[in-house]
Amino acid sequence: MFDKLLIANRGEIACRIAATAARLGIASVAVFSEADRHAKHVLACDEAVGVGPPAARESYLQGGRIIAAALESGAQAIHPGYGFLSENAAFARACQDAGLIFIGPPAAAIEAMGSKSAAKSLMEEAGVPLVPGYHGHDQDPVVLAAAADAIGYPVLIKASAGGGGKGMRIVTAPADFGAALHSCKREARAAFGDDAVLVEKYLLRPRHIEIQVFADRHGRCIYLFERDCSVQRRHQKVLEEAPAPGMTRARREAMGAAAVAAAQAVGYVGAGTVEFIVNQDESFYFMEMNTRLQVEHPVTEMITGFDLVEWQFRIAAGEALPARQDELVMHGHSLEARLYAENPERGFLPATGCLERLRFPEAVEFAVARVLAAGASRAALRIDSGIREGDSITPFYDPMIAKLIVWGKDRPEALSRMVTALGKTQIVGLHTNLAFLSRLVDCAAFRSADLDTGLIERHHAALFPAPAPVDWNSVALAAAVVLATERRDEGADPWSRRDGWRLNGRATRELRFAHGDDMCVAALRYGAQGCTLTLGGQSGSFTLGAVTQGSIEIRLGEGALEAEFEWQGTLLHLFGRDSQIVLDWLDAHPPDFEAFVEEGRLTAPMPGKVVAIMTEPGAAVERGAPLLVMEAMKMEHTITAPRAGVVAEIRFAVGEQVAEGAELLVFAAEPGTP
Repeated sequence: MFDKLLIANRGEIACRIAATAARLGIASVAVFSEADRHAKHVLACDEAVGVGPPAARESYLQGGRIIAAALESGAQAIHPGYGFLSENAAFARACQDAGLIFIGPPAAAIEAMGSKSAAKSLMEEAGVPLVPGYHGHDQDPVVLAAAADAIGYPVLIKASAGGGGKGMRIVTAPADFGAALHSCKREARAAFGDDAVLVEKYLLRPRHIEIQVFADRHGRCIYLFERDCSVQRRHQKVLEEAPAPGMTRARREAMGAAAVAAAQAVGYVGAGTVEFIVNQDESFYFMEMNTRLQVEHPVTEMITGFDLVEWQFRIAAGEALPARQDELVMHGHSLEARLYAENPERGFLPATGCLERLRFPEAVEFAVARVLAAGASRAALRIDSGIREGDSITPFYDPMIAKLIVWGKDRPEALSRMVTALGKTQIVGLHTNLAFLSRLVDCAAFRSADLDTGLIERHHAALFPAPAPVDWNSVALAAAVVLATERRDEGADPWSRRDGWRLNGRATRELRFAHGDDMCVAALRYGAQGCTLTLGGQSGSFTLGAVTQGSIEIRLGEGALEAEFEWQGTLLHLFGRDSQIVLDWLDAHPPDFEAFVEEGRLTAPMPGKVVAIMTEPGAAVERGAPLLVMEAMKMEHTITAPRAGVVAEIRFAVGEQVAEGAELLVFAAEPGTP
């Protein structure tokens, strides 16, 4: 086994690899961009080397610099993690040419599976079932459109060299094919440097199930069961679990055999994932093979008890697979939730900013429980994260904050533990999908395992409900935090006291809070023995209890309440035992907090680059018409007209970078408006 390796990645996967290396006594070397100089993964490794500016194409994608860093540091091996250079055949070959061990498959296997079209042909020869579609080399739009007509709508256009939902569009009618194809090719060219696409039949209500495979250099290949990754947004996974609910032994064996056949067809070595799309009639079809470790590999580790990164190390060092197929046993059930900096209410737009508060429930970070016997004790919660409290999410990289992974003796227990883990996670500073994840794992469809890739869209109303009115307990706790905050400024003289004392009696005041678009007004009447709080006709005695830094206790009527809290400007974040809420204290706003915001100006929802403009000054457009396209965090986002009107002015050109909130164009609400 090698004694020193370089990790050519960042974030949670770099931390994950470093943890296994440390456990095995292997020294690790981190690489970092200028934006990641003080990142968590840098501190997790024994050494660190800078490789360039913040943009990935100028740092983490610079294979030559990474190989030079490995050679200079004395590393014998490079682990690429996932993303970046992990599926780059030229990089794998360059590592070999430099005398370095590439912890991944041979370059030829990466090349074979790197083109979805070529991979489909190989799988057809190997007898692996395929989705009906066009995988040819002719990329003439007329040919592609004719193929779509022959396949029958709906169809799916996919970047041939792609992954992660990039360069992918569902098309339901021939009239929409041309625009979708153009957008796919542009996004694929930007993300992968290759705009070739394939066209496939889009199956209705399919499941996404993948098989984890491992192969060694001695001709052995096995599969470590399956993962269900059906719950997705924008073609990207949100929740993953193992084993797949409802999976029969016969279908598992059939899919496992197909996955092994796929790996053997390309001479595979190391960890890989064969992804299948599964129809409601249980028929399954090959989608693609990811020639690397997957983001969701922890759920497989949790049910098998094996450290898959350690397996990668050993196979790369020439050792045989640590187990035979007949020795593999599943124990219990595992779920993984991907916690992202994004705004689900705005189409899951990525978010940037500082994580002013990041608190997880007690967990075993990067721990992999060892299976000693059936029912053996193991970690119930695992947190994989490359982010710490105080770190910032930047526009340069994927906005994942952490992965929450739970284990239970069965799916109901694992699901219960996930609900608890999400409920106890606390984040302040930017938009995240935390509340959305809580609703998702608690929705009836997911609980009953009624899974398919359209689950989120199909249950949109339940997953994006109107905000509930602010409850009595939350307002009482918010009022208590306001009083405690005010009393910190009290002096010894009576004029600075904040206890409501007046010369001729006690004071009454109103406290105004906003929750989304709703505003609530609580009346607080001071008394000699405490206060009375009134909200919407409900009143009760109100007494402050213990107040510490970031936590508060109160007596409300006959009961007691407690919560943790954190201020973010005028926003008050309250973290109760089983609930979280954010209230805006309106009384703390400056007098012009309701200042008029001029209509007709469209602003950038996030930092990014303008990649296409579909209109011009003076053009009359209808509501929803596409105006321009921004690229941010490797994805395209189309800015549309908020109403019928006229484009008065366009402020940016194609290729220009824009900051979040930048005014993109001026839009007149009615035709003819100046």
